[in-house]
Amino acid sequence: MHVGLLTGGGDCPGLNAVIRAVVRKITNAGGDCLGLLEGWRGLIEMNTRPLPALETDGIIARGGTILGSSRTNPYKQPADVQRCVDNFRDLGLTALVAIGGDDTLGVASKLYAEFGLPLVGVPKTIDNDLMATDFTFGFDTAINIVMEAVDRLRTTAESHRRIMVVETMGRHAGWIACLSGIAVAADYILVPEVPVNLDHMCSVLQRRRAEGKMYGLVVVSEGAKLPESGLITSDVHTDEFGHVQLGGIGEVVADLIQNRVKIETRSVTLGHLQRGGPPSAYDRVLATRFGIKAAELVLEGKFGMMSALKGNDIQAVPLKDAVAKQKILDMRYYEEAKAFFPEEEPKK
Repeated sequence: MHVGLLTGGGDCPGLNAVIRAVVRKITNAGGDCLGLLEGWRGLIEMNTRPLPALETDGIIARGGTILGSSRTNPYKQPADVQRCVDNFRDLGLTALVAIGGDDTLGVASKLYAEFGLPLVGVPKTIDNDLMATDFTFGFDTAINIVMEAVDRLRTTAESHRRIMVVETMGRHAGWIACLSGIAVAADYILVPEVPVNLDHMCSVLQRRRAEGKMYGLVVVSEGAKLPESGLITSDVHTDEFGHVQLGGIGEVVADLIQNRVKIETRSVTLGHLQRGGPPSAYDRVLATRFGIKAAELVLEGKFGMMSALKGNDIQAVPLKDAVAKQKILDMRYYEEAKAFFPEEEPKK
């Protein structure tokens, strides 16, 4: 048994833990593993490296991915799709484990459906926006990084009597902003799923100041939509999957607050800090469980499937279900967060 592995899309804490788990499980079964470098580009260009168990046993604590990553989309060029199919066979692969988000797994789903390639998926995204799984690894690390950053910003905000606006990742889903906002006791949280009410946000911040809280914290997802300017984009460039690069809404929100509330307001964009560094203990365990399940699916010949977290269980779900649509924020979390910035004035 000769099993390939690739990591595609944005890097994420926990990727190496998945690689380690798959390699160990396949090796224990008498097989061996081959790494495809930089996502689907590695399969297109046949750029590979061996993955012996001894060399991967110690990588669980490392952030990023030892295989490298890219946002390469084979379906942009029909010739690249055929190269994937031909190179898969030329490499003598028994199966391929694709570790990634909706774009990477979308390609895997198509290759399985159209060519019957024996593919298994592992869900990865710090945004936690993949369907068919309750949570993805990388998400817990990301919200902890936001929490640690805001805990530091709180002291300088309080010292200078400022309002701090913290921009998090989250293109279409507000999971990071909402849960990290709850964790840091943010005064207001802006997410893509809820239209921004600037008047209400400013009213809440003014009320906090009147009550004696001499600083403020606002957490905003990069994909939140403002009524005046719509979606904030840093430029008009798109990646190979057609995604516009986002960024800058934190600064816009800070300017709006300062102009309306007349309180000094600063913004911080955490950006790729949320992707970096070693994974949390939770993500190491979850990623390991995902990797073990993916290897079991390979050994059992159950292809076109993905590891998924359902409650406390790791289950197999069809790849096509995971990429059918994006998973937005469970609004129950946001409703709970709103207890701290209700629509109505508190009764006296």
